[in-house]
Amino acid sequence: MRCFFDLNPDSLRDACLALQLPGYVADQIIDWVYAKGVIDPIAWTNISKQNRELIAASFRFYASELAAHQQASDGTQKLLLNWHEPSESPTQDRLAVVAPPKSTETVMIPTEKRRTACLSSQVGCPVGCHFCASGLGGLEGNLKAGQIIEQAHRLSWLPQTGGRLTNIVFMGMGEPLANYAAVTGAIRTLNAPWGLGIGARRITISTVGLPAAIRKLVSFEIPVTLALSLHAPNDEIRRKLIPWAEYATIDELLDACDEYFAKTGREITLEYLLLRNVNDRVEHAKELASVAMRLRANINLIRYNEVRGLPFDRPTTEDVHAFQDVLRERHVNAHLRASRGRDIAAACGQLRHEKLRSHTG
Repeated sequence: MRCFFDLNPDSLRDACLALQLPGYVADQIIDWVYAKGVIDPIAWTNISKQNRELIAASFRFYASELAAHQQASDGTQKLLLNWHEPSESPTQDRLAVVAPPKSTETVMIPTEKRRTACLSSQVGCPVGCHFCASGLGGLEGNLKAGQIIEQAHRLSWLPQTGGRLTNIVFMGMGEPLANYAAVTGAIRTLNAPWGLGIGARRITISTVGLPAAIRKLVSFEIPVTLALSLHAPNDEIRRKLIPWAEYATIDELLDACDEYFAKTGREITLEYLLLRNVNDRVEHAKELASVAMRLRANINLIRYNEVRGLPFDRPTTEDVHAFQDVLRERHVNAHLRASRGRDIAAACGQLRHEKLRSHTG
């Protein structure tokens, strides 16, 4: 079976023609799935019953299994998805056998004016940030473009969301720029008028920092917003928190980000996770202000959501506001991101981490 979300209008039309369906059926399918949110071909009333049955037998629409669905008191919704991938058996003459499922998380965050999807790009994460639940088991694999699109489609049609998705952030599990082809391929569909129709300015790629990949993104035809997960005011602290910081200094990252801004005109966002008594002191804020002023950027301050088993604490409200005040006194545009979904462990990788802990005892 073909996975629908791996296809664009041209390849879907080719697939329909191969099934001896009229080419215009591809447009009808796209309308039902993307515009109406209906993924059951049997419900597509403007297509003949015979053709609907053929489509249902030939295409797979949701490739994942919904393993868990949580809704927080603030309206945030989190999905845990299991991906079942067939694998070849060396002893069964190339018959497909089912491997154990791999799990990823995706989150829908509603506000008064926005419905933001936080998407995963990988199963697990190769970076292994010491404060993050996503990389505790390492990297299990890359998601395909269709699997990334499927997350957004599921979130776009959740009940009780108050409307369709307005924004996309690649801030879920994985390092997006380490899965460059699939992420940019997914963005083409997320952005396309025939797809989810989300504007480039409303799509954000968050990266821990790969200078070569950031420079490669400069040539991507859709000028998305770039966010750098900085999380430290200097290289010494950053290396203690982020293993991949060994491969690129803050200076090198800022140079790449500055090139991205120069080529695209898109202001960079610096993401800064505040960890109590680690990087949230006044002296750290002063240092961060100097870093930020080298680049046209704004700073998102994020209060840490605790992860069971990790030795980091959430900063106090007083320390967070003092940190923000230091930045603003130095004319740095610093915003405090509201904590969302704390009662359902909505921080990246937490639900998957808890599920794995429960299965291993």
